[in-house]
Amino acid sequence: MGGMTGVYTEPEGDASIVARSRTEPEAFAAVFDRYATDVHRYAARRLGDEAADDIMAETFTTAFRLRDRFDPERGDVRPWLFGIATHLVSRHRRAEARRFRALSRLPAPAETDEPLADRVAARATADGVRRELATALARLSPALRDVLLLVAWADLAYEEVAQALDVPVGTVRSRLHRARGRLRKELGASGGVRAAAGTETGHADEGRKERGHG
Repeated sequence: MGGMTGVYTEPEGDASIVARSRTEPEAFAAVFDRYATDVHRYAARRLGDEAADDIMAETFTTAFRLRDRFDPERGDVRPWLFGIATHLVSRHRRAEARRFRALSRLPAPAETDEPLADRVAARATADGVRRELATALARLSPALRDVLLLVAWADLAYEEVAQALDVPVGTVRSRLHRARGRLRKELGASGGVRAAAGTETGHADEGRKERGHG
């Protein structure tokens, strides 16, 4: 370690930043810097880039305004932020459904044997959602779609989705199971897509659930 004079310090935790921002409002900028890109990407996949700009801005404006209500025991602010973003998306249900229906009318890509459901959902870009998946997502109820996309697109573990939506973990599991089942049914009936698509991510979700994000 000879000539090294620098001292490594771990990045400040989310809960500490939020707590500090109550007396030092400018500190909250660090939360924006950490998570703005993720929140924007999630909103863009659901509503498109233009609406995502507004959703992202309002998510952080709301979080800043309500920062006194954040429970520091949660530690990570990701579930809280995605919960706010999902609530804001819920005001645009019709626009989201129209978006997925529009995507469902796009020409099918050359490959027809790629597994869809959750694994494709996790990889999809705002303009790259396969039309079969878009059709299936449009047909899901808002409650099922929220849970599915918080897992697949926000990369939240089950407990984190429960925090984001303020529902029991058991409800998250039940809704996710139903959502996946309906996707497999929809996708298995279109274009010869494998009915078992999406089951491969179940194990990954369980792993995320166990280890969390911290």
